[in-house]
Amino acid sequence: MEPLIRVTEMSKIYNPGENEVRALDQVNLTIDKGEFIAIIGQSGSGKSTLMNMLGCLDVPTEGEYYLNGKNTSHMTDNELSNIRNQEIGFIFQGFNLINNLTALDNVALPLIYRGVDKKTRKKLAAISLKLVGLGKRMHHKPSEMSGGQQQRVAIARAIAARPPVILADEPTGNLDSGSSREILAILDKMNQEGRTIILITHDNDIAKQAKRVVRIMDGKIVEDYRNTEVKGSEEGES
Repeated sequence: MEPLIRVTEMSKIYNPGENEVRALDQVNLTIDKGEFIAIIGQSGSGKSTLMNMLGCLDVPTEGEYYLNGKNTSHMTDNELSNIRNQEIGFIFQGFNLINNLTALDNVALPLIYRGVDKKTRKKLAAISLKLVGLGKRMHHKPSEMSGGQQQRVAIARAIAARPPVILADEPTGNLDSGSSREILAILDKMNQEGRTIILITHDNDIAKQAKRVVRIMDGKIVEDYRNTEVKGSEEGES
């Protein structure tokens, strides 16, 4: 079966020529539908560049990127925008909520760009907020919520359209340890329900929550292994 994500010999080169910088250097990676994978690396490792590629926020200098069978490597900006809109739910370290909108309206807003009618937008937004435990906070604005609650709104927004891929970039970076555990538990639950989760982090403890860990250094993948300590992982996987 074709993997959900297939990256082949992907490079991202800045300043090509004598002083070129290879932010990614011939990366190969496949991710199957339903995986929970952490991509870990320190600042400057290339993990953010790889995230931008996987999220169709940028295109590679060399190589190919297939998402759900579509080659995104040479798409136009409009085509990439459509792919992002249809295929990927983003969760960022900064919650990126609109302060004068309620949680319900924040979650419903991106559905406008998918052409979803107003009644259905509200219904999908309400369902998503209930899934992340905010059924009683739908009509609160971000300023009336804790950081952990705001991040849960951001997760609800990412999952409302039911995209096949959830791309979470340092989603616990601005949160205390208790809120971090709550967010990771929500991501794990979504994965158990069949969603593909790609978690970008610099933190080894956060990466341990994923069932597969890919470590990137100097633009290259240097480790790719199954995390057998995670609940639900199969013993002896490698």
